[in-house]
Amino acid sequence: MSDIDHRFIAPLLRGLFIGASGLPVTLDVREPSARRAGRLAPEFNVSIPGAYASPPTVDEAAAANVLRTEFAAWRARADAAGIPHDALPETVVVKDGAATVVYHPEIRCVHAVKAAPGSAANRGRVVEGRIALVTGGAQGFGEEIVRGLAASGAIVVIADLNLAGAAKLAAELEALYGPRIAFPVKVDVADPESVAAMFAVAARAAGGVDLVVSNAGVLKAGSVLEQDAASFKFVTDVNYVGFFNITKNAALLMRRQNRTAPDWKTDIVQINSKSGLQGSNKNAAYAGSKFGGIGLVQSFALELIEYGIKVNAICPGNFLDGPLWSDPEKGLFVQYLRSGKVPGAKNVADVRAFYEAKVPMQRGCEGPDVMRALYYLVEQEYETGQALPVTGGQVMLN
Repeated sequence: MSDIDHRFIAPLLRGLFIGASGLPVTLDVREPSARRAGRLAPEFNVSIPGAYASPPTVDEAAAANVLRTEFAAWRARADAAGIPHDALPETVVVKDGAATVVYHPEIRCVHAVKAAPGSAANRGRVVEGRIALVTGGAQGFGEEIVRGLAASGAIVVIADLNLAGAAKLAAELEALYGPRIAFPVKVDVADPESVAAMFAVAARAAGGVDLVVSNAGVLKAGSVLEQDAASFKFVTDVNYVGFFNITKNAALLMRRQNRTAPDWKTDIVQINSKSGLQGSNKNAAYAGSKFGGIGLVQSFALELIEYGIKVNAICPGNFLDGPLWSDPEKGLFVQYLRSGKVPGAKNVADVRAFYEAKVPMQRGCEGPDVMRALYYLVEQEYETGQALPVTGGQVMLN
């Protein structure tokens, strides 16, 4: 079973149960020996030849049709047996020839209530029970986002190059909120194979994704007259190409869910920057990658809305208390001091004061500022392709 790629069937199956219940559902993989007798609901068995080939030899639409047809028959048997109509099967067995996978579906959202039209009452619980994946999730803004999502009831895949940090954070969150709330995975967003493997982990662990936050990013400041091409390419590969890699793999899972849950909206959110909205002196590699990221957001949004996938960006101001800025060796305060980006600055404190003075609200951006924007974008079903500033008034859109 460990050799089977769950990225094809799991999101199709998960979408089927989301469509039936109208609520977020997780799927976890069980060993065949975990099937139990005397279940409340009868077992759901389905055979889909070609589903577990690599790549699959059956297309998504055909597999979705098989699942819908077989689930309707299962529902009729369950109704005849007096099983509540809103019940899901406790055990799902999907076969492809000799290959057999056993899934356990579970509704993880127990409080969700459909808000009345025009109401924002659901915003605090908009991610409850949903599966979120956050890149760069072990530290900085990413850690703030992961903690906020978990506190709001989401199941979170914590993706980071720093696997030890991701695992430590996952253990802490599970101690707070219970088992199977967080899954650590190592990823290099600039490597397509690494990104594909990350989404395979998400599919196997929970069945798919509802929200992907593309947060991982790097910055190397320097004058265009002095910066070497390798540094420029490194920033572009992570910030720009990495977002392409993430969106492509996320959208494949989300499209499969949409095949069997066409009314279920999903979200891809890039954590961009105010430097994606205006140029940044002696920081062209970063600003250029972020400007390009907004171009990708708008283009992906136009293409993917067909599958119920919204694509937006959040453009935060400077997270002055995070490691990107405050690291004593590689942080931006140190980089900007050394590069002479802040005229007359003699120390890190001078650099910080310079950047705080640029913000009308006189402080850097913080985690809760970004979380409020993220919840808004998820809740707002009538918005895609947007770049939302969260800058304390430093950048204002025309």
